[in-house]
Amino acid sequence: MDAFYASVEQRDFPEYRNKPLVVGGNAERGVVAAASYEARKFGIRSAMPSVQAKKLCPDVVFAKPRFDVYKSVSRQIREILYEYTDLVEPLSLDEAYLDVTENKKGIELANEIANEIRARIFETTGLTASAGISMNKFLAKIASDVNKPNGFFLIHPTKAEAYVEQLPIRKFFGIGKATTTKMHKLGIYKGADLKKLELKHLVHLFGKVGSYYYNIARAVDNREVKPNRPAKSISVERTYEVDLVDKNEISAAFDKLQTPLKKRLGSANLAFKTISIKVRFNDFETLTRSHTLLDYTTNLQTVVETSKRLLNDVENNKPIRLLGMGVSNLLRPTNEQLVQLTIGF
Repeated sequence: MDAFYASVEQRDFPEYRNKPLVVGGNAERGVVAAASYEARKFGIRSAMPSVQAKKLCPDVVFAKPRFDVYKSVSRQIREILYEYTDLVEPLSLDEAYLDVTENKKGIELANEIANEIRARIFETTGLTASAGISMNKFLAKIASDVNKPNGFFLIHPTKAEAYVEQLPIRKFFGIGKATTTKMHKLGIYKGADLKKLELKHLVHLFGKVGSYYYNIARAVDNREVKPNRPAKSISVERTYEVDLVDKNEISAAFDKLQTPLKKRLGSANLAFKTISIKVRFNDFETLTRSHTLLDYTTNLQTVVETSKRLLNDVENNKPIRLLGMGVSNLLRPTNEQLVQLTIGF
């Protein structure tokens, strides 16, 4: 999110808008919890003493933090993120990593996902967000700061190593001020300089974290996105460029949805009990239907057949622009618990 705490205050209180605003502290004491972009133009940053902020900008306005409001807005934003993937790793109230390799909406381009999420956040909260897109956490984090506020930036995998080579060390995520100063003394100013050092030399200079520096200089970061909440459901959906009318087309579309759903279920190692479908017609009317089996199963063919039956029960002959199917009531079973069931209609 862009200047999250300050942006919430400016949204809720018109008198703060377009003014240099600091959340936290006051003119005499305390520290800056967040600064609006108007305040940042004067060099005011988070964690700065409030007295210093006042010196930098005598007209700065101080607002008392409202953490209950920020938490509430953060929950709204996370629910939007979970509409696209369950692989969400929050870093704080205003920032998170998402793995959208297999996303719930079947969107192929990460750029489209990022911009759709940003639009949904603005529509829901009135706040702007920025996104960084790349092949790993390190690069995505760096990219997220490039076009703030209210922007996005892509570091393409084929250009990632070259991008890191020209990047100033001070902009490397995970390298703070003290380490930056140390690296400058060693003649390391950009990624290309860091890349010249051998692994054993970096470990000698910086300890265990030296191996991290070695990898990121090569645009390598193998850390996975680690969600902190169990998945309640797993689903996939697809919007069609041409509306589906023919029953055979609709049946084939459900068959094709099975593949991405199988990938997501397989990686999570989950069985399920409830099967659901989502249908959006060409007039944007949307409906959902679900059926709960007698017991847990991992049989994907059951999902496809049940989805088709659920749709057949819908008395509506309008063209279809979106289909989705999913499972819920999840269980991570032992081998003895896995069962293959017939459809319990």
